[in-house]
Amino acid sequence: MTEGFAAPRLRKARAQGFQVAFAVSLSGVSFGALSVALGFTLWQTMVLSLVMFSGASQFAFIGVVATGGLAAIPAAIATSGLLGARNSLYALTMSPIIGRGFFRRALAAHFTVDETTAVSTAQEGRLPSQHGFWATAFWLYLGWNLSTLVGALAGDALGDVQTWGLDAVAAAAFLALLWPRLTSLEPVVVAVAAAAVTAVLIPAVPAGIPVLCAAAVGIATGFYRHHVAPHAPEPGEAGVR
Repeated sequence: MTEGFAAPRLRKARAQGFQVAFAVSLSGVSFGALSVALGFTLWQTMVLSLVMFSGASQFAFIGVVATGGLAAIPAAIATSGLLGARNSLYALTMSPIIGRGFFRRALAAHFTVDETTAVSTAQEGRLPSQHGFWATAFWLYLGWNLSTLVGALAGDALGDVQTWGLDAVAAAAFLALLWPRLTSLEPVVVAVAAAAVTAVLIPAVPAGIPVLCAAAVGIATGFYRHHVAPHAPEPGEAGVR
């Protein structure tokens, strides 16, 4: 059955997208203020948010350049690229949801980040997933860039979002999105395994690697469940019929 734009499931997906985007966009204020404080111009700061559009990569880029100057730009590109590489892994999940069409997929590639992937995959059904993805993409892109502009213009008057406790809002939004999906043991096991891998690797490897390895845990589990052993019982369900 074809669902209309106002169908409850689609409204819910779009609402979740707006809520997550609003929470995460607040960090853009911190990025804008920090970027200008480190010597980047307003326009350079805005280009990073408009074109790079990946918070962790943006913070890494300005941090490395501020430390090493122009000579550190290759290292800054490598570091931010490594952090952003996880977004390419999300394409394995998002590709069938986005669908075909060169321009649609090219646009979706720019918006495939943690938040859009999280909201999309939290929905039941392809159409709600699409609405969740595009709603999150629209509001996040708009909110992140407006917040970057506000932070860059206001500078020290606003300061770090951690001062106001706003950094916790984004984490709370992700937790609220994830919690309803923990209805069986399997996602809990995957989450714990990914967290353990991240905790072990953080002190030993460069920034970005732990995130990629944690994502690899989820991808490997999904591949095993859906391609290698699609009928295997979930962890803790062996012998249960």
